[in-house]
Amino acid sequence: QVQLVESGGGLVQAGGSLRLSCAASGDTTSISAMGWYRQTPRKGRELVAVITNGGNTDYADSVKGRFAISRDNAKNVEYLQMNRLKPEDTAVYYCNAESSLYEWWGQGTQVTVSS
Repeated sequence: QVQLVESGGGLVQAGGSLRLSCAASGDTTSISAMGWYRQTPRKGRELVAVITNGGNTDYADSVKGRFAISRDNAKNVEYLQMNRLKPEDTAVYYCNAESSLYEWWGQGTQVTVSS
């Protein structure tokens, strides 16, 4: 089992920045990739960014060039640096981790971008 705890959400003005953190605990050696998703009532849940154990990353087109995902493997923490935020980035952001057999989710953190 893996437990994920997000932090760092909040309210920010358009054009501002936020950094989300996700601390993983438990059987972290089983994790093969970690990512961030976001959810809104209109769009549902969508992938924002993902990073593999090898450091390969992928991003949703809507955040490329503005967001950056990273991991500190020694601390079992992943980050999402969000720059040049837009009102359409407003959502609940979820941390995700997956192994070859399972996936786990954090509880979510609200990000609100005001115009």
